[in-house]
Amino acid sequence: MGQFPAYRPRRLRQSAVLRRLVSETQLSAEHLVLPLFVRNGRRVRRPIAAMPGVFQLSPDELVRQAAHAHQAGVPAVLLFGIPDTKDDRASGDYAPKGIVQTAVRLLKRELPRLLVITDVCLCEYMAHGHCGIVRRTQAGVRILNDPTLKLLARTAASHVEAGADVVAPSDMMDGRVRAIRQQLDKLGFTETPILSYAAKFASAFYGPFREAAESAPKFGDRRSYQMDPPNAAEALREVALDLQEGADMVMVKPALAYLDIIYRVKTQFGYPTAAYAVSAEHAMIKAAATNGWIDERAVTLESLLAMRRAGADILITYAAAEAARWLKPG
Repeated sequence: MGQFPAYRPRRLRQSAVLRRLVSETQLSAEHLVLPLFVRNGRRVRRPIAAMPGVFQLSPDELVRQAAHAHQAGVPAVLLFGIPDTKDDRASGDYAPKGIVQTAVRLLKRELPRLLVITDVCLCEYMAHGHCGIVRRTQAGVRILNDPTLKLLARTAASHVEAGADVVAPSDMMDGRVRAIRQQLDKLGFTETPILSYAAKFASAFYGPFREAAESAPKFGDRRSYQMDPPNAAEALREVALDLQEGADMVMVKPALAYLDIIYRVKTQFGYPTAAYAVSAEHAMIKAAATNGWIDERAVTLESLLAMRRAGADILITYAAAEAARWLKPG
């Protein structure tokens, strides 16, 4: 290492061109994924009060929103479905004409170059709002792991049969990646990648999402299956398990409060790693910007850059379309 005065770090900060030339971390639209919420109907754009600029969309509006984002440079979307009815077996999740399956077919027909990722979970489709089958006993309520795996595998297969390019299990049941991989391979979908929510923490940052996806649990919470926030080493074990079971990409969720996890996952495993900038991260930036306390563009891009610097290859963010436009040269 050089020493002052011979070495002056400021020499390489003298102009925007020079700063870009020596930039260690690149942020571009190619890294972005836009989450979208789809429900039945036509011309439906139902705003999410806690998530400004985010809507529940009917399939026709979904295509319009996805097209605008794609034109701005966003290469991929992540779909969440909101069914008309729910039950205790999440039957709408794997129905051939379910809302996600319908939306996937339409997107692939209208926007064939758009990468379509589907969230694979049961909570939006369960009457009780949990991510697995529930058993009630005198001792309390249990979320059953192994019986849930069959429903998750069936759901993932139905999404791929409809045309999904990537499936992303988010339930945090043990063994779900293996169950999904085996089911996809059995049906001949050996080339379909799995993006696993490998390190998904039981976070307070998910609050606004529950409104958007209409998926709040009717009782209890999700701490018996989502990860405990204090645990970093456990997150690495979770990632290792999912990779052993056949995950092609892994995700850390939430993003900003878990940059250390993103860094450790990328450093230790080297697999493609996604960071999910979740609903409260979006809501807080929007609220502060609305009040004039921050520069929304600057804070959003700096937040995404931090995720990239920590090691994330894929940035899932509700601000994907805006960020893509902001990142365009000129």
